[in-house]
Amino acid sequence: MTGPEARRAVVVGAGIGGLATAVGLGRCGWQVTLLERAPELREAGAGMSLLSNAQRCLDRLGAGAAARALSAEMMPGGDGVHTPRGRRLMRPTDPVFVRDHGLSTMVLLRRDLQRVLQQALPAGCLRTGAEAVGVDGAGVRYRTADGEHTAGADVVVAADGVHSRLRADLFPDAPGPVHSGHSVWRGITGRPFTPEEGGTAWGRGREFARMPLADGRVYWYAVANTPAGAQFRDHREEVLRRFGTWHGRIRAMVESTPAETVLHHDVLELPRPLPGYVRGRVALLGDAAHAMTSDLGQGACQALEDAVVLCAELAAGPDVPAALARYDRIRRPRSQMVAEASRRMGRMKLTERPLQLLVRNLALLVTPPRAGERAMARIGDWHPPVLPGPQTRSTERRGVG
Repeated sequence: MTGPEARRAVVVGAGIGGLATAVGLGRCGWQVTLLERAPELREAGAGMSLLSNAQRCLDRLGAGAAARALSAEMMPGGDGVHTPRGRRLMRPTDPVFVRDHGLSTMVLLRRDLQRVLQQALPAGCLRTGAEAVGVDGAGVRYRTADGEHTAGADVVVAADGVHSRLRADLFPDAPGPVHSGHSVWRGITGRPFTPEEGGTAWGRGREFARMPLADGRVYWYAVANTPAGAQFRDHREEVLRRFGTWHGRIRAMVESTPAETVLHHDVLELPRPLPGYVRGRVALLGDAAHAMTSDLGQGACQALEDAVVLCAELAAGPDVPAALARYDRIRRPRSQMVAEASRRMGRMKLTERPLQLLVRNLALLVTPPRAGERAMARIGDWHPPVLPGPQTRSTERRGVG
């Protein structure tokens, strides 16, 4: 249903989760207003990877084919885990297991996924330069350059990120985001590096990972334990200082990356799970609901899961409170499980204590590969609900055998 009789939703925040929610609600017949406080959508970030659970969500939104056309596909985990000197700690994932569980990793530029979702938005729904300042009985109050306005809403979706203002209003006693203990540098090589399977190396309190892009260049990221707010004069030089002697083509990849394009930020997380993702007619989504570390690469993936589940529940019937309750009941256990698994993974990967480092490496060497594969499947072999409208034909595509 569209037009004046359509139910109205206001989505706050035009990141990946907010864009996906607006696309999905539009497909479900809702009248959508998407508020973004920035004056224009910023094509921020370097690359990103999406495991199969997130790819299926894009298919449900009708955006999977367009995203895949701009992506490279790699075996989950690439060529496995190595030490800084190149000794293998963990073998690559078994291709048969990958195929049987429909697993694959899609790698693309963040800006390309933003564009794909933006192009799928309902016409005229996006309002930039619009900062949400609160929710009241009439809808969402927001401020623009010409004053304060109200957007009427039957449902408000708070997708306003890790520093969510709406989360702070709704859960004033919940602690805000904290520094995880590490920070990350991200970059994209200035030239192709082929062939490139992708993979990761773990050192003492450090990790370096790389993933192929569709044009042959490489998206890489480097993680290290750092104090909160640590500043570095030259981010590329800092990466070279910490990782330049590591094995393979790591130094060459970093040196080929234009220095001014290397990004750096602290990794933040919510220290305690929220008691709910819904308050009244407001639903929290993505980092606003469950900001997690980047150690499993699931931040954007879980936001896409949130978006599709929320849209499906709201499309299931006219009872909005019941739909929001189902969304909370479905999403909170899974997303908080993934957040905790990501936190544990970060602690293991980035340990600095010599004894723990030795135990970690020995455990990786002797643990049967199937244990790690099952953990991957627990996250990646997840299937979203169906939304109204045509679905991408490749929704149930099976892996990269």
